[in-house]
Amino acid sequence: MSQASIGIFDSGVGGLTVARAVIDQLPNESILYVADTARQPYGPKTIAQLRAYALEVMDHLVEHDVKMLVIACNTASAAVLRDARERYDVPVVEVIQPAVRRAVRATRNGRVGVIATRATIESMAYHDAFAAAPDVLLTGVAAHRLVEFVERGETMSDELIEVLRDYLKPVLADGCDTLILGCTHYPLLAGPIAYLVGDDVTLVSSADETAKDVYRILHDRGLAATSGTPRHRFRATGDTELFERLGRRFLGPEIEAVELAALGDGPGGRLVAGSDEWSADGARPETGGGRPAAAGGWPAEAGGRTMEAGGRLTEGRETP
Repeated sequence: MSQASIGIFDSGVGGLTVARAVIDQLPNESILYVADTARQPYGPKTIAQLRAYALEVMDHLVEHDVKMLVIACNTASAAVLRDARERYDVPVVEVIQPAVRRAVRATRNGRVGVIATRATIESMAYHDAFAAAPDVLLTGVAAHRLVEFVERGETMSDELIEVLRDYLKPVLADGCDTLILGCTHYPLLAGPIAYLVGDDVTLVSSADETAKDVYRILHDRGLAATSGTPRHRFRATGDTELFERLGRRFLGPEIEAVELAALGDGPGGRLVAGSDEWSADGARPETGGGRPAAAGGWPAEAGGRTMEAGGRLTEGRETP
């Protein structure tokens, strides 16, 4: 089992930031990475769609005998983490808690900003994760357009700078000294983001902290590979040539080729033909297979607000 691969997945290239950190910190480990590019972006999707997509991809990884699952996507982590930990017999690692731990250590004035997809912001996953730090004031901004720029390989255009400038206004207006890049795509835009927020704001990416969690769990459970030549495999559900081109740019030479990921029926459900709903024995998620909001559903009224980690919501701004 120790020589089995670590399964990592994201909607696209963003999770490669996590894969890079895992490869660097655990050089003996093999990676099986799946990018669900055929159904990206995940941010605008419903909870039912996100659960369906994420569970199907993780079923695929487990069927290929991975020893650990890494949900390298904030949106999917918010939507499906509890389901995944109940469903699979392998450890499941996510990216939200590691980022929060780092931000709590980094902030000097107790004001932390989070830019993420709309689904992640509305899930209140970061609000819940900061519950142990009640003195921290969160400013959450739904920066949903940024994934599209990254997936096009557009990381320095004038249009991107203007979009970023608008998204970052609430963070700067609220005096945040720490900014969580709450989507694994966003570290690929760290250059222009750092330029716009200035040297006084610390940027927090979950990639390195997540890799530390991977290291700790593998060693604690006796699953770490101690020797051997690692084998890294990459798959995409959509355009493999595009993912290979962008992946080599963002990750490096570890991507030698990209295979098409053929996702079949998982053991606990299937995608209904012609729809985005998850079916488990014919039940729709809202009526038969769904979980309560605390497990990944998001209240509509929480979107685009400034959030206090102590449990109170205060009106903020929602950027377009």
